Amino acid sequence: MKGSLLNGEHSLSNGVRGHIGRVVFILLASAIMAVNIKSFVEAGGLFPGGFNGLTLLIQRSAQEFLGLSVPFSLINFLLNAVPAAFSFRMIGRRFTLYSCLMIVLTSILTDVIPSMPLTNDILLICIFGGMINGFAISLCLMGRATSGGTDFIAVALSQKLHVDCWNYILLGNALMLVIAGLLFGWNNALYSIIFQFASTQVVKILDTRYKRNTLFIISEKSEEIYEHIRESTHHGATLFRGTGLYNGEPRSMIYSVISGDQVKKVTKEVHRVDPKAFINILKTDQVAGNFYQRPND
Repeated sequence: MKGSLLNGEHSLSNGVRGHIGRVVFILLASAIMAVNIKSFVEAGGLFPGGFNGLTLLIQRSAQEFLGLSVPFSLINFLLNAVPAAFSFRMIGRRFTLYSCLMIVLTSILTDVIPSMPLTNDILLICIFGGMINGFAISLCLMGRATSGGTDFIAVALSQKLHVDCWNYILLGNALMLVIAGLLFGWNNALYSIIFQFASTQVVKILDTRYKRNTLFIISEKSEEIYEHIRESTHHGATLFRGTGLYNGEPRSMIYSVISGDQVKKVTKEVHRVDPKAFINILKTDQVAGNFYQRPND
């Protein structure tokens, strides 16, 4: 009975720490994204990817052609209503709620923070603004949330199809930039592509969750190693038995495919169990079949 209570308290403590960690990531991401919009994005007249860019496009169009000053937050809330409902059904309740927190904080901070241009060099704005934007999105993803809009779609597709969909989202943003180019001139629209490309590459580098890696592990303690792989990643494995050609001794090889963000943890655990283990790690573009994906919620 006492052991059950201790385990329950431990699980509760881990759950609370997990929620606090997610909120911290979201707070940092929203603050960085809002500052980036009020400094680099506005200074360059750019249109960042996703619904933030679409919000700015609508906001500037209303100001330019109708003489209306519409709050960033109002437009962003309305645009994200449908994707949020889609996410609630396809991805999960908590994931969607944390993402909505990100949307609300970013929108309010963007309205509150004053304009603060740091440079007038458009190339510096595109490159560094895009990198900062990608870093903010990555922080948000580390908190198992998104900045809303097309990010909802990217995460849902990545989770369902087990592929990296960020480059497809980049292509989808091209349509918005065509409209921006027709309304406000092609220079800003084309520079926005550089901004979005830089942002996408940073996200692809930092967000390893939807990447796949194949492990080939040669060890004399294969069964013990597999138990650690199963417990820490919930992935299966296949055991091959053969003969080492160097000395003719029998050898065992574990074959397993795991998520990119689990590689360091697994390799560290393998070397703890067997310091002499040989591990070959290969990048895997796509998998088909039953592959366990840790839920976002």
